[in-house]
Amino acid sequence: MMPVSELRASLPIALTAYQLNWGIAYLNSVIGNLIPVVFLLLFLKPVSGWLSENFKFFQKFFFWFSERTKKNHDSRFKNQRDLALIAFVAIPLPGTGGWTAAIIAVLLGIPFKKAFLLIALGLALAGLIVSAITFTGISIEKYFGWQILAGILLTLGLAWLIYNIYNLKNKKYA
Repeated sequence: MMPVSELRASLPIALTAYQLNWGIAYLNSVIGNLIPVVFLLLFLKPVSGWLSENFKFFQKFFFWFSERTKKNHDSRFKNQRDLALIAFVAIPLPGTGGWTAAIIAVLLGIPFKKAFLLIALGLALAGLIVSAITFTGISIEKYFGWQILAGILLTLGLAWLIYNIYNLKNKKYA
């Protein structure tokens, strides 16, 4: 249920550290990730409205955040908003889970039932992707040892870092 890590951490921990059955771990991770989504979808707008009415700082912040989000994303995904929300949640990276998707859905005015269904589908896909990655890591560790697995993870992390540094430098000069 924690933001940022969500099922991206709970599923690998359940499968590796606690060696739980995959089905139980998968269902618990997806359902556990959906619980805060329900509360965010139901209460984020009323709570932010109340804070905006009673505190000038929150009024300015929520207006800025809402307008910025709409400007940057609403026109880009106007026709494929549903598919974009599912894909956003399904990508197993920190910050792309149910919490963030619920905030986006509220900001873009997606109705509760539709937003919940789209986010649930994205979380189900994310769970499958995280499971596949976890089982791949378990197999590599089992057949080749933890040192090879650590080397692969270190290499992937280094490649990701170099890629991001390269893109950052190219954006400065563009």
